[in-house]
Parts: sequence; C-alpha cells; structure tokens
Amino acid sequence: MATTQTENTTATHPTGSGLTLPSTVPVGAVYVEGSPLDWGASLVEGAVVLDEKVAPNAPWSAVVTEGHVLTIVDVGGNQSADCLLYSAEDPQERYSVPDTLAWQGNAYVRTGTVLRSNEGRPLMTVVANEIDRQDTIGGACGKESNTLRYGHHVMFHHGCRENFLAEAGRRGLGVRDIVSNLNWFMNVPVEADGALGIVDGMSAPGRRVAVRAETDVLVMVSNCPQMNNPCNDFNPTPLRMIVVDPARGPGPDAGGPRAARPTSTPGDAA
Repeated sequence: MATTQTENTTATHPTGSGLTLPSTVPVGAVYVEGSPLDWGASLVEGAVVLDEKVAPNAPWSAVVTEGHVLTIVDVGGNQSADCLLYSAEDPQERYSVPDTLAWQGNAYVRTGTVLRSNEGRPLMTVVANEIDRQDTIGGACGKESNTLRYGHHVMFHHGCRENFLAEAGRRGLGVRDIVSNLNWFMNVPVEADGALGIVDGMSAPGRRVAVRAETDVLVMVSNCPQMNNPCNDFNPTPLRMIVVDPARGPGPDAGGPRAARPTSTPGDAA
C-alpha cells in the first residue's frame, strides 16, 4: 500500500465571538491519491437542511433539531467517526455508554438502538444502518493513550481527544465535558473471554448510518486521525454529514456536500 503524506503544522479554529482558538491539532496524514471515495446520500428521505464534508483528521459539530435525521457517510470506507452527543438545551446532559447498553442489554449499537443520556432519556435513535454493528466501548484515541500503546515516538500524533477538545472550545465546553463516546464504523469485537480488540473494519466506501434526534442534540464528531492501528485502514479519508427533515419532502439537489468551515487538514476531494 502507498503511504500517506503528513505535514506538521498548527491550526486555529474560529469561535462564535470572531476570535480564534489555538488548536493542538496539526495537519496530519491524508488519504492516498486515487483512494476510492463514495460520497453517498442521505439514508432517509426529507428536505436537506445541512450537507457538509469533513476533511480527514478534522473535528465537526452541529445542532440536529428534534425529528431531524443525521446520516453519516463513510466516504472512503473503514474510517472511524468518533462521536459525542449533548442535549442542546443543557450540555450537562450528554451521551452515556452505560445507560445506553444497560437499557438495550447489548454491547453493540445497531438499527433500533436508542442512544441515551446520563439522565436515561433518549437523545437519538439509530433508524438505519449499513454496518452489522457499531462500536461504543472502544473509546477515543489521544496523545496520552497513543504514547502508552505505541511508544513515545508517536507523542506528536494528535487524536480524537484533541479534536473533541478543540471543537468543545468552540461550543463553550471543556475537558470536563469529554466523556465516553461512540465510534461509528470502527470494528471492536468482544471475544468470549471479554477481551477487546481494534481490528480491520467492516465498512466500505459510501456505507452509512442514520440517527434521528429525539430532542435538540449537539452532535460532535472527530474524523479520527489514528494511524497506529487499523481503525482507519491506515488511510484517513473524509466523512459526509447530511441532516434532513423527514416532515418535508425532498427538495432540489443540493449539489453535493459543502465543505464545512475551514479545518486543519486540506486535501479532501470533492
């Protein structure tokens, strides 16, 4: 396989006040030229209210209104999309792994799974899913965990934790608000002895998952930059985020995914 290219620079992200927030997220590895990309489409019919692409390694967030459906497209295949959910009205109410798993009695996220908050209330529901199972027990990578797992030579590799912190800062949140997360498209099997592993993914270019907001939800995503295990097929690729309102009929074609606000990583193909 051809190797990806890296460029070690530092970026800034705009804040709501018009200032910039220094980010520890460097420009990192981007996908190999010629990688197959499938931008897909929404899994649920409705009027498109948001359609953005997320560059490799970059963070993203948006508020999804109650009743609207977010489709996440795995554009390049086997690209982990780490995800956190918060009540838009009160971010102290946020996604809870133990509540979600205890209510459904299953370790995996599949079609029909209700993603619950730390108050036990539904935040979002998985209404369509093209992957056999989605992960919510593998956690998020970060500089510290990368160093522990792979050695001090990877200390400069930023991870999803750094992406979450950078995006949280834009939303008025901080380190105390980063909790255990979902990992869309990442394959974390649970063995008979309870051991976990991060192995080759089960996704492919254009595969999708769709989640319906049961209340107004702030969705935060890290397009995972991990290059030390196979969660991204060692080839970080873009994501597409499409929000539709099913109560309104499909409108005219939106013309393909728009670029999200400027991110720290260039090179995503349209």
